[in-house]
Amino acid sequence: MAERGQQPPPAKRDETRLPFRRGIALLENGCVDNVLQVGFHLSGTVTEPAIQSEPETVCNVAISFDRCKITSVTCSCGNKDIFYCAHVVALSLYRIRKPDQVKLHLPISETLFQMNRDQLQKFVQYLITVHHTEVLPTAQKLADEILSQNSEINQVHGAPDPTAGASIDDENCWHLDEEQVQEQVKLFLSQGGYHGSGKQLNLLFAKVREMLKMRDSNGARMLTLITEQFMADPRLSLWRQQGTAMTDKYRQLWDELGALWMCIVLNPHCKLEQKASWLKQLKKWNSVDVCPWEDGNHGSELPNLTNALPQGANANQDSSNRPHRTVFTRAIEACDLHWQDSHLQHIISSDLYTNYCYHDDTENSLFDSHGWPLWHEHVPTACARVDALRSHGYPREALRLAIAIVNTLRRQQQKQLEMFRTQNKELPHKSITSITNLEGWVGHPLDPVGTLFSSLMEACHIDDENFSGFSDFTENMGHCKSLEYQHLPAHKFLEEGESYLTLAVEVALIGLGQQRIMPDGLYTQEKVCRNEEQLISKLQEIELDDTLVKIFRKQAVFLLEAGPYSGLGEIIHRESVPMHTFAKYLFTSLLPHDAELAYKIALRAMRLLVLESTAPTGDLTRPHHIASVVPNRYPRWFTLSHIESQQCELASTMLTAAKGDVRRLETVLESIQKNIHSSSHIFKLAQDAFKIATLMDSLPDITLLKVSLELGLQVMRMTLSTLNWRRREMVRWLVTCATEVGVYALDSIMQSWFTLFTPTEATSIVATTVMSNSTIVRLHLDCHQQEKLASSARTLALQCAMKDPQNCALSALTLCEKDHIAFETAYQIVLDAATTGMSYTQLFTIARYMEHRGYPMRAYKLATLAMTHLNLSYNQDTHPAINDVLWACALSHSLGKNELAAIIPLVVKSVKCATVLSDILRRCTLTTPGMVGLHGRRNSGKLMSLDKAPLRQLLDATIGAYINTTHSRLTHISPRHYSEFIEFLSKARETFLMAHDGHIQFTQFIDNLKQIYKGKKKLMMLVRERFG
Repeated sequence: MAERGQQPPPAKRDETRLPFRRGIALLENGCVDNVLQVGFHLSGTVTEPAIQSEPETVCNVAISFDRCKITSVTCSCGNKDIFYCAHVVALSLYRIRKPDQVKLHLPISETLFQMNRDQLQKFVQYLITVHHTEVLPTAQKLADEILSQNSEINQVHGAPDPTAGASIDDENCWHLDEEQVQEQVKLFLSQGGYHGSGKQLNLLFAKVREMLKMRDSNGARMLTLITEQFMADPRLSLWRQQGTAMTDKYRQLWDELGALWMCIVLNPHCKLEQKASWLKQLKKWNSVDVCPWEDGNHGSELPNLTNALPQGANANQDSSNRPHRTVFTRAIEACDLHWQDSHLQHIISSDLYTNYCYHDDTENSLFDSHGWPLWHEHVPTACARVDALRSHGYPREALRLAIAIVNTLRRQQQKQLEMFRTQNKELPHKSITSITNLEGWVGHPLDPVGTLFSSLMEACHIDDENFSGFSDFTENMGHCKSLEYQHLPAHKFLEEGESYLTLAVEVALIGLGQQRIMPDGLYTQEKVCRNEEQLISKLQEIELDDTLVKIFRKQAVFLLEAGPYSGLGEIIHRESVPMHTFAKYLFTSLLPHDAELAYKIALRAMRLLVLESTAPTGDLTRPHHIASVVPNRYPRWFTLSHIESQQCELASTMLTAAKGDVRRLETVLESIQKNIHSSSHIFKLAQDAFKIATLMDSLPDITLLKVSLELGLQVMRMTLSTLNWRRREMVRWLVTCATEVGVYALDSIMQSWFTLFTPTEATSIVATTVMSNSTIVRLHLDCHQQEKLASSARTLALQCAMKDPQNCALSALTLCEKDHIAFETAYQIVLDAATTGMSYTQLFTIARYMEHRGYPMRAYKLATLAMTHLNLSYNQDTHPAINDVLWACALSHSLGKNELAAIIPLVVKSVKCATVLSDILRRCTLTTPGMVGLHGRRNSGKLMSLDKAPLRQLLDATIGAYINTTHSRLTHISPRHYSEFIEFLSKARETFLMAHDGHIQFTQFIDNLKQIYKGKKKLMMLVRERFG
């Protein structure tokens, strides 16, 4: 009863607010009064003390009970919750704690039986008098019916008594407010996972499990109510219409729902009619179109693989023919299972069930060579039985069956190893692989490995005498660190030195190492990863001792040698679930005890065949080979990025462990280069190796540094011809790494630059960094070494300039500055490329560099070449190249009249923008050309005439540009641009007036405008006002 009143509290929640705690407080504060028990009916009043704004209230409480269960409750407080209110708790605990203060009365029917007629009449009349306003209408109605000969009430023998309790044949159930359950679930679902609703729903599921464990028949009733609300969730049809997947947390709730139904239908003591009604209900839900599919996917077409059941091979054909398995399919199939098998009954009911004379050593023998019982059944189904036994409060029976299943698995593992060794002798070629499990145990909807592990781990820390009443292991997982797992003596069918703990660890290792096909669909693939990580995290909480290390060693050898039955076998199927996460755990666990075995496991697990085109795909001639079920295709591995990151983590763990061991580092490097296909992950490993190799507290590990460099070089090669947003970072890092390795590494990457870098990267990042002062200082280079590096850098620079002059020419010139021959070669490369492959921007940049380095004539030559590539139209008066044009003209002007005369025709040809031309013209007329010429030569000082070449040509071009621009502007001019246009004409007049007949030309130009554009009256009026 106490359990029913106490809602399992969320973390950090104030427990005093829970109904059970409040009920205790009310009882202890003396708030319970007027307690009366009549037969099986308890009543009383509970006073709620006044608080702040609310006055004191008195609640009337009534409770009916039957065979230690509260079967109905009423309270005037109007509680709206699926848990009992504090007042019901207070009254119930009053009766439990103070039985002597509650006077027991016979059921009211017994009391009435002792009365004569006068007493009965007096009793009824007094009752009506006291409560006449409430009961008088009912009393009169009953009197009328009793006095009527043919009334229904007179056809029934006797009369009901609410205080008498139920018949021995009646089912007794804890009271459950069905309407409240439905309302609560509906509310939580409507909140869509917000406000902690997911946690609340999980608490409801935990309550169902608690009810099952107490063997409370309300468990199935409550789950039915919950399921009906889940099925009525309007989001189901919406998601199905939109083709979108439900959220992961919501999907997990459905999984738990399916698992709970599996437990309920596998109740070892349920009646056939109960099971039949559940089956009918499950099939009804199963047939609904929006019923969620087991794989969380809208496209899985895998056949029904779970009907490998010894008791029902041909059962549920209607279910197995369905194209999709729903969350209820397994529970429907489980309805065909029974517990009547005599071998099964013996296993779960006795610790002494053995047969030492049994010598049937066939695959499905009932006992092993020790005479210990085995249980051969589809493993997830057998484990579902264990879960059902635990859930329904049969922990001993669950443990016995779990041990039999694990012993069966261990025997099968041994047999498989022997069979594989035999096959290998007969078929020495290793080009094929088989896979015996399309349906893996880790990530399976029934969580078989997790069930066995939990059952055995419970037995490790539970006192044997109290084994019948312990809490569920999963509820304690949050406090596991405080639990001390012990090697409790487990003589029940275990080898010498073994315990429940060793058995739990071993079955986890067997399950994690099983070769299994990657399932279809995002949800199921994520579930495989999630369950694997959950199981490993539970294993990590166990401290390894010598006994457990032996188990690890034994299983590691099995996994390496067991061929197709192991995910770590020599040959595995292309779509086999990778073992990276598991192998990392095995590696770190085994490393201190058996390094050789640890590395064997980790190196074997490094492969990722799904990314390799030559991986085995199965043998079509054998029915159990995967190729016969799943067609050969490039699979949709939605979790591939996570898998690759786990592969990278495994490699990084090995690199860290192998520091200082040259042989191991070389082996790990080879494995990384062979198996990792992602450049970003190889780059991460290169960085990891670099960090480990250069830790501050020790001298650099040169072997690990070389591994880091080698991985970096591989990344460079992989990303050379592909786009990668981190490429620049990668190149810079590689140079840093090569610097740490030494001068020969820098020289090497420069000599083979074309296989590692683009020409731009090689010149602007690699060679420039190598030639920097910081590198010289860092490496303590002598003059000879500096010159050798510089020579390599210059050779690289010239090669890059030849290959990509547009982007590398300037860097090449900079790098070759100190070597005359190399510099001249670089300049010639620029000249050769200038006419064809280089833009005016690049040429202007190099020209300015040449001027800065003291080569004005070379700068001039490059500037004239740049001008030939330029084209500035009339309206490009803010073009970025304008400054370059002005600089080129200024440079030509400073060199002399001849240079200016040579560049002006190029300017006239390339520039059509009037304002730019007028700016050039104005600058050329301010000073004498060549005033500071070459070799100190000075000119006569005369300004150039605008009437003679080359300025006459420039003046005419400028006037022409103004005329053309004016007409172009007037074509699409709007009134808001009139004033701006007038200012433009004013600038044009200044240029016109520079010519000796400029005034006449401008007047004719204005008159011409007034004639052509006379329709633009307002504009022409403004023109006349300004220019006449």
